[in-house]
Amino acid sequence: MTSLSLRAGRLAVELAPQAGGSIARLRHGDVDLLRPMSADAMAAGRGNEAACYPLVPFSNRIANGRLVFDGQEFKLEANWPNVRHPMHGEGWARAWDVARHDAQGTELVHEHDGKKGWPFRYRAQLSFRLDERALNVTMAIENLENRAVPAGIGLHPFFTRDTDSALAFKAAAVWLGDSEVLPIQRVAVPAEWDHARARDIGLGLDNCFEDWDGRAAITWPGRGLRLELQASPPFHHAVVYTPANRPYFCVEPVSHVNGKVAEARLAAGATLAGEVAFRVSTL
Repeated sequence: MTSLSLRAGRLAVELAPQAGGSIARLRHGDVDLLRPMSADAMAAGRGNEAACYPLVPFSNRIANGRLVFDGQEFKLEANWPNVRHPMHGEGWARAWDVARHDAQGTELVHEHDGKKGWPFRYRAQLSFRLDERALNVTMAIENLENRAVPAGIGLHPFFTRDTDSALAFKAAAVWLGDSEVLPIQRVAVPAEWDHARARDIGLGLDNCFEDWDGRAAITWPGRGLRLELQASPPFHHAVVYTPANRPYFCVEPVSHVNGKVAEARLAAGATLAGEVAFRVSTL
């Protein structure tokens, strides 16, 4: 299997279950809203080169692979090219099973046995529903252990970037990072980083914004398109990544602050779940 497709009106989505349960492509007509995944990356299962991949069971980096939870220390191996800190969980690097695929949507499942990598068992689920106005993604992680464990979820979309692309969102605070993008200090959002009003994509951010209201608006005036990102609880944080000289930028809905998954407890047998909608309209 190489990909699965859904189509509704002018919206079309291509999914790559074998490459991290990722979104390989999201288009409105002939316009890519997310960076398209290459056929080579899809065939090789490189989920981190997708248009959008899941972040499970944690988001961003765990410093030096040192995870301390309930007084016990776990050492995690690096899992990302040229990064010494474990990053973005397990899901993006695993093949997901197709539980359902029909005209109404697609459901994918990934189960981790805790024997290698992340030291706790879990079951993750992704559900994709497409209509003429939006792609809706429901994400969940179920704790399969008989004890509480750390757990988080998120999505990592790569939005296409034009010279006139603009981004708007509201958040109460932001984490400053060090040279390795590890969080060091929580501060009020500086005026030059304030996106309460739409501004262009040119700040070179790679930061976690806290107390996010779950909404972001992206516009491509030259394409005459607007995308509204809407995330339900528990996605109270947004990692905003706007690298210089790249044809994309990211607004990542996540359930925990960068580097702090150890503070995100999930009880034995419990499930953490949320929904993210990509709503598309014309200007």
